[in-house]
Amino acid sequence: MANMTMAIPDELHSKMRKHSEIKWAEVARQTFQEKINILEAEKEPLRAYAYKRLVEEGDDAEKLFKF
Repeated sequence: MANMTMAIPDELHSKMRKHSEIKWAEVARQTFQEKINILEAEKEPLRAYAYKRLVEEGDDAEKLFKF
């Protein structure tokens, strides 16, 4: 697994430190994956439509890729 370093505003970092129970690396990893899924889905109209429906209905977006 690759490592990545990123800069965040001091105010955001201060707020994050107040929630040490959260695994912030996992939050970032999930957010990156969701964005990649959206970008890839936009390349295929049917997948984009299915992804949009799943997100709007609150379903697990992972189901989208199990056609």
